[in-house]
Amino acid sequence: MTKFFRFFADTFFAKRYGHRAVVLETIAGVPGMVGGMLVHLRSLRKMERGNGTMIQELLDEAMNERKHLMFFIEIANPNWFERLLITVAQLIFWHYYLILYLISPSTAHKMIAYFEEEAVRSYDEYIKLIESGEIENVPAPQLAIEYYGMLDDARLLDMVKYVRADEARHSEANHRMAGF
Repeated sequence: MTKFFRFFADTFFAKRYGHRAVVLETIAGVPGMVGGMLVHLRSLRKMERGNGTMIQELLDEAMNERKHLMFFIEIANPNWFERLLITVAQLIFWHYYLILYLISPSTAHKMIAYFEEEAVRSYDEYIKLIESGEIENVPAPQLAIEYYGMLDDARLLDMVKYVRADEARHSEANHRMAGF
């Protein structure tokens, strides 16, 4: 599944990493929200204690991915077609992930861990293109500067490194949660 989605992203976006990030970060916000919601509902049904940390971690992951989306919207300024693609992709992925999580939460977390590993690879490529000068190292959006506590003169390269680190943490967290 990971390779299939990677092929689609590579084919459709090629080297347009800002636009690619907008679409992928929109979809990346889904798993944490779905997982957090389902763990929360399961805890309520079973009247369980002790899942609050996992619920919060999943919701925090969803919010972090949403922040990434906000950063890249300022960089890429998606057109109407990309916005339509985002809506369709999110709708499809929401239902797909919801069903997968209901069937096997462990498999769902493992899949997202692999997706996040692919995101790290994509951001590594993005960083190389910025460092080589193929992509302009524009100023980082103010929202990213505030979110990460970067210096006021932070650039796109600085922001992408922070985003890549977030994705690596999401991968580790999902690998861990796949074992619960």
